Amino acid sequence: MQNFIQYTPTEVVFGKGTEALTGAEAVKWGGRRVLIVFGGGSVVRSGLLKRVEDSLEQAGVAYEEFGGVKPNPRLSHAEEGVKRAVEFGADMILAVGGGSSIDTAKGIAHGAANPGVKLWDIWTKKVPLERSLPIGAVLTIAAAGSEMSDSAVLTNEETGKKAGINTDFNRVKFAVMNPELTYTLPEYQLACGVTDIMMHTMERYFIPGIKCQLTDEIAEGLLRTVIENGRIVLKNKQDYDAQAEIMWCSSLSHNNLTEAGRGKDFSVHKLGHALSAKYDVAHGASLAAVWGSWAKYVYGGALERFAKFGRKVWGVQAEDDQTAALEGIEATVEYFHAIGMPVSLKELGVAPSPAELKALALDATMNDSVKLTRIRPLGAKEILEIFEMALG
Repeated sequence: MQNFIQYTPTEVVFGKGTEALTGAEAVKWGGRRVLIVFGGGSVVRSGLLKRVEDSLEQAGVAYEEFGGVKPNPRLSHAEEGVKRAVEFGADMILAVGGGSSIDTAKGIAHGAANPGVKLWDIWTKKVPLERSLPIGAVLTIAAAGSEMSDSAVLTNEETGKKAGINTDFNRVKFAVMNPELTYTLPEYQLACGVTDIMMHTMERYFIPGIKCQLTDEIAEGLLRTVIENGRIVLKNKQDYDAQAEIMWCSSLSHNNLTEAGRGKDFSVHKLGHALSAKYDVAHGASLAAVWGSWAKYVYGGALERFAKFGRKVWGVQAEDDQTAALEGIEATVEYFHAIGMPVSLKELGVAPSPAELKALALDATMNDSVKLTRIRPLGAKEILEIFEMALG
């Protein structure tokens, strides 16, 4: 087991009707003037936004709305939010929504605390981030895990690049998590969320040569739980217990717990980010489209890990590791397909030309300046081969 620091400071307020506690939580964490960040009209139509605002009013908190967040959140929109936050004198940013709203709120918080500094310069670490505003979240979709993670991702439309930043300033002060709020989500969004949760866990799992028994047990149990309950909610979206399990899995999958003693390797996310930046496809779908090809390309370098995954997560009975590994990979791909996720670029709805595939590989590897995976180093040449395998 490697040395590690486990830091999970977010206060979780979990359960039915908990959005009514938002105002009290905001005050508890220093919020008196709150900018509310959200996406489209669903939080308005459902009445959630009004319930949140009523809670803020009852707690004596002033607020201003900032809507319009889109999937694959945009840098320009976050920059607009920074201006609004500064003009309003916000002392807290509150996200109402999923990962896109939370990541946008994180960007706004960083920018508003550092007026005059370009947000992308903070994002790309040209300017060190030394202060931010406190952030709260009311979660409406279990997927990104941003409500408890130290990460955030934005897309720069000018450069066509999608990039993330990891910092303790991304840690949300409080996360209100009511599984009932997920009842009206489309099946495709639910499936993308389940996929993203699995990916956050698997990106930390397939690292060979390190013994972490408890961390492995947590990761394997989380994967089994989200797989089982993913099937349930896609048949009955109003199964509270199943939605609750998935929502809790979302948070634990990305709060660093499943990497304790092992670390992480977000190589598949690099491929997915290149795809979603260029084609604006759903994040979870972009990951499902390439995971099987990535796994088949690298599994030989982590044969024992992939075999363990097949046996512990999917119940594979094969005695030899090679068969167990391949059966586990195939079971995962079949599951993605069964819940409506694409398992190739063709199914994702994109058809890159050879030149575009090469550009995607260069984007994923920062112009071939970094190597991906801790299984074995993968440069632009190898990533191109994985993209070609994923064409379908």
